[in-house]
Amino acid sequence: MSNKSKVIIETYGCQMNFSDSEIVASVLNGYKYESTTDISEAQLILLNTCSIRDNAEKRIWRRLKELNALKKRNHELIIGVIGCMAERLKDELLASGVVDLVAGPDAYRDLPSLLVEVENGQKAANIILSEEETYDNIEPVRLSSNGVSAFISIMRGCENFCTYCVVPYTRGKERSRDPQTIIDEAKKLFDLGYREITLLGQNVNSYRWKKDDDLTNFPILMQRVADIDPLLRVRFTTSHPKDISDELIDVIAENENICNFIHLAAQSGNNRILKLMNRKYTHEYFLERVAAIRAKIPNCAISTDIIAGFCTETEAEHKDTLSLMQSAAFNYAFMFKYSERGGTVAAKRFEDDIEEEIKSRRLQEIIALQRTLSEKSNENDIGKKHRVLVEGVSKRSDEMLFGRNSQNKVIVFPKANHKAGDYV
Repeated sequence: MSNKSKVIIETYGCQMNFSDSEIVASVLNGYKYESTTDISEAQLILLNTCSIRDNAEKRIWRRLKELNALKKRNHELIIGVIGCMAERLKDELLASGVVDLVAGPDAYRDLPSLLVEVENGQKAANIILSEEETYDNIEPVRLSSNGVSAFISIMRGCENFCTYCVVPYTRGKERSRDPQTIIDEAKKLFDLGYREITLLGQNVNSYRWKKDDDLTNFPILMQRVADIDPLLRVRFTTSHPKDISDELIDVIAENENICNFIHLAAQSGNNRILKLMNRKYTHEYFLERVAAIRAKIPNCAISTDIIAGFCTETEAEHKDTLSLMQSAAFNYAFMFKYSERGGTVAAKRFEDDIEEEIKSRRLQEIIALQRTLSEKSNENDIGKKHRVLVEGVSKRSDEMLFGRNSQNKVIVFPKANHKAGDYV
């Protein structure tokens, strides 16, 4: 039986955070902790946080209140907040009376020394952003893994500076991992039985590694990962519309094991609002990129993000967003009301002047349209055959399995003699 202390890492937010939690687990495992899911035996609880939306932060504050009650019963319990919220709200978190340590996204290697400070009765923090840290030599601990799908972080940071977004301030400058470390990690996962990997970055299209005269961009990296084995399925997220190149579209089209699924965040369909958001593309350019994808990859599913009620958005401009959604025929969408984030350009320069009632109504119109588009997408699949990678047993029945097709749609089907990791 292990004599290591127990840690629970609760992950909130995007896939990048799940990937980071696996890095944190590896760092702590090299110190004196091992992961557990039993909160009653945990000596350390870390909340890996997201700051992209106000609701995400409110959820963390609610969770800290719950953990405070636990801490009062167990005075030895250490509570830490890591990730973007730690970077943004260090002082408020440490002053809460609940949080013992905070660590920003570039400070995970420093967690052991921060924990030593806490164990010696001090509060501890490190939110220094790095221009070099990529954690490329840390082998992640695969938390709650199904043994079939895994994430590989290929780059960190963002330099797009969309006016509504905190990410450039909480995750720092863009920097890419050495491609060979990515290939090695993907090969090892395949050898361990994983059959699907997702390459992660705030904007994977910006991936760029140059050594001497040898340049690896994102399409080249995708091709190298796809070449590992035809049975290794490759996904990626997320793509910025301004950077979705013909070269990348060609690589996806030419490789059967690169999934026909692209997340392309539109955010708005109106050119004035897109300019206010500093998105660096237009309604027309976005639809041209969608058309280019569909021309070369006819079965490609495209998902998106939409923000309802950005500063000064008029009713006509909202309708431009609905028009873009209709023209693009998105298969899925993540849809939100605009929430002002402190420290962003939008918070400093623009008034959050759309009434909450109007934001909510516009969001409901967006959701209703996307529901119609998604239903049409599903109806178009009736009668077709799909190659599905089995991920596990369905939650509804032990006699059914579930998996995803290339377009990232979940499909449930009879178990028969199939098992996780099989293609059916």
